[in-house]
Amino acid sequence: MPIPWLSVLKMVPWSDVISNAPKVAEGARKLWAAVSRKETVTPPEETSPALSPEAQAIALLQAQLSDLQQQMLTSSELIKALADQNTELIKRIEVSRIRILWLAGATVVLGIAALIQFLAP
Repeated sequence: MPIPWLSVLKMVPWSDVISNAPKVAEGARKLWAAVSRKETVTPPEETSPALSPEAQAIALLQAQLSDLQQQMLTSSELIKALADQNTELIKRIEVSRIRILWLAGATVVLGIAALIQFLAP
């Protein structure tokens, strides 16, 4: 059964989406700034067999921490890019909405003019 997309889009509170888009973009920028400032831990190149089991565990945890920090940095980059795209999309939707209102008004005026021309003797 296909999803009735038009009814789904009608249910979206577009005024809320438009009004909150700058807040979302600003939050993403703050997240990106906070994450990109953090210093990443560089893992040791290779665990030496001469290290004690505790030192090997610490080295492994440092490597995992570095991987997690890199994933967080990548994720925050993606969130920032998506927020910027969302802001641009909202701007374009607003411009399109205004154009549609103008076109609807022009259509009504032309329809009335055509009706008057048709009814005039």
